[in-house]
Amino acid sequence: MFVLLSVALCFLGYLMCIKLIYNRFNKLWPSSRNNILRSSSRAKDVNSLLSRDPPGLPCRTCETDARALDGVRVLLVTAHPDDECMFFAPAVLKLSESNAAVYLLCLSSGNYYNQGAQRKEELLGSCAVLGIPAHRVTVIDNKELQDDPKTEWSIALTASLILKHITTYSINLVLTFDEGGVSGHANHIAIYKALSHLAFVGRIPEDCQVLSLHTISILRKYLSIFELPISWFLPSSFCCIIGPNEYKKAKEAMLRHRSQLLWFRRLYILFSRYMFVNTFRAVPVEKKDLKFY
Repeated sequence: MFVLLSVALCFLGYLMCIKLIYNRFNKLWPSSRNNILRSSSRAKDVNSLLSRDPPGLPCRTCETDARALDGVRVLLVTAHPDDECMFFAPAVLKLSESNAAVYLLCLSSGNYYNQGAQRKEELLGSCAVLGIPAHRVTVIDNKELQDDPKTEWSIALTASLILKHITTYSINLVLTFDEGGVSGHANHIAIYKALSHLAFVGRIPEDCQVLSLHTISILRKYLSIFELPISWFLPSSFCCIIGPNEYKKAKEAMLRHRSQLLWFRRLYILFSRYMFVNTFRAVPVEKKDLKFY
């Protein structure tokens, strides 16, 4: 009986810890979302306005802060339809709710099982739920960039497509996978390699930051919301956490991908930490003027 009581108390304590962390995140989110563009001149202008706002005028401060991300143009670069909600839903939802303009560049149609056309339609439905309008969604259908975990995508081709999107839409924040690709998928990793190359040779614009999504161990990956304290206390450049209402949107976005709803993906919706928490690290960007390729 004593053991059961101890376990119950520990569990309740852990739940309280999760609640406290979530509340703390909500308080810190306004400043955190502005700091992600600290290298952007527009972000500096916003921060200077906030710093000059005198105490005693809370309404003006709130109004300025609410508009803080109006000039933020975010590019999410993924490999397949459903990546945007399987892995990046918390970040997309938080940024969309903060008035950031979120663009999606999906580098394949996900045609591994000859379902490319259907998956494109499903992607648009998912993006509508996440707050990304159809005119900001681009799906690349190139024979050299096919959905295949055994295929090494061309770094030069991938990098050129990403760079074109960054410059065309004046992107100042890029989100994508890290070197682990979250699931180890070769197509995910190719995107990171391409962006790392662009960053290394100094082709990323000076006012643009690149953030890569942390790949975590499989144990942490399937702890669901219970993984939150670990993510919170480990260092990261940017963190996004969603609550019950936003999780419903993330789940709804996943359900739009009907062709992909096999039994294990339904379990993924319930148990994946990526449905609740995103943590990113900054990809170092060299400010060089080197010849590309």
